[in-house]
Amino acid sequence: MEKECMEEGLANTKRPLLPAETNFISSDKPNDGSSLTPVLFLSAIVALSGNFCFGFAAGYTSTAEFEMMEDLGMSIAAYSFFGSILTIGAAIGAILSGKIADFVGRKRTMWLSQIFFIMGWLGIASATSVWGINIGRLSIGFAVGLIAYVVPVYIAEITPKNIRGRLVVTLQLMNCSGLLIVFFLGNFFSWRTLSLLAIIPCLMQVVGLVFIPESPRWLASIGKEMEFEDALRQLRGADAGVSEEATEIRDATEIFQRGDAGFQGLFQKKYAYPLMIGVGLMLLQQLGGNSVFAAYLSTVFAKANVSTTIGPTAIAFLQMPAAVLGVILMDAFGRRALLMVSSVASCLCLSTMGLAFYLQEHDYAKEFTPVLVFLGVLGFSYAFAVGMSGIPWVIMSEIFPINVKASAGSLVTLVNWSSSWLVTYAFNFMLEWSSPGTFFFFASISALAFLFTWIMVPETKGRSLEDIHATLITYVY
Repeated sequence: MEKECMEEGLANTKRPLLPAETNFISSDKPNDGSSLTPVLFLSAIVALSGNFCFGFAAGYTSTAEFEMMEDLGMSIAAYSFFGSILTIGAAIGAILSGKIADFVGRKRTMWLSQIFFIMGWLGIASATSVWGINIGRLSIGFAVGLIAYVVPVYIAEITPKNIRGRLVVTLQLMNCSGLLIVFFLGNFFSWRTLSLLAIIPCLMQVVGLVFIPESPRWLASIGKEMEFEDALRQLRGADAGVSEEATEIRDATEIFQRGDAGFQGLFQKKYAYPLMIGVGLMLLQQLGGNSVFAAYLSTVFAKANVSTTIGPTAIAFLQMPAAVLGVILMDAFGRRALLMVSSVASCLCLSTMGLAFYLQEHDYAKEFTPVLVFLGVLGFSYAFAVGMSGIPWVIMSEIFPINVKASAGSLVTLVNWSSSWLVTYAFNFMLEWSSPGTFFFFASISALAFLFTWIMVPETKGRSLEDIHATLITYVY
């Protein structure tokens, strides 16, 4: 019965995902609302500023590492725990993120995240002991867990399909911006001052959220019809015809909400395919070593005899063009192709780093180790930024219908941060065990990411969210 209802309600939207098609909705006015309007641009920038805070927090441990360890008398194990506790907080935030975003809305969830960011940074700045900085870092992690879910979901829900991927993947550009700023400022300020400076972008998002609309799809899901249409008109522009898009969103929301919602409902057979995609991509993203380059880049460079002052700042600066390139290519080449290119390039760069450390350990042309490691990190940063960094979040924001989006989003975000904690905590111990083995392991994960994308991941470029949901949830029948 449920399947028949779904087929009847969404018969016109069921088309193959591979290859993707462009499905433009006709409008009742000349402007079809598919352009980047001022309100849409402002809304995206304000939401994405949360990922700037995310990037700043991720890179903070790399910048503060040596000074903080000396000031507080921390061991490698203690600092590894401090670095990884952000991911523990993020995992807790991930568990609650979907429910919070569904209960209070996307905007209020972003506000809540900034409260925890600010409390965390203040806690670190004023801490006099290891447990104090750990509590502060845990609070920041909780904020990151909320941001990691709600920002891509909000962007996907407010954006027309023809530019949706480009705007969602801009979160990686904002992450890189946060990394660049924290690495740069870390050359001039102490770790306590740096934590106070981190509050400035948090306050900027708090103010910006006052001026942007709530997600129309969330408003439709809770039955606020007037607010829903008003938000959609603001985002699409005064001259845009929104009646057909509003009808499509309203009808799809009604149909999907007839199904079983909640965590138990998520594990029905019809949701197996999107769930495998979301969980698989998040696991491969983190097990490929991305988190360690943000958290412990100084450690990697010190191991390879690269400057720990110039090296991280140079990498963060040079990473920016890659993030810009990813934004440009997203809606031109699609998600699937960029994921596969990113995975292959990441595998090659990580293998180069493994080879460099192998030469160093065996005294074979070890004078080339610093150059090879620097080029390997730079190449990996470019490769990862173009695909595997942002695209899993794009796809996560696209593939789950409104009735299970909270549960599914929380689950895949929890998987992401749990695996990130595992890698971040274990990295220093892995590096002591075998430097080449560590990077060859990460390279093998990137190779698996290529195979997984090739076999499992569909193309979603150019499709409305309602179209994607209708296809994916009936895929297994």
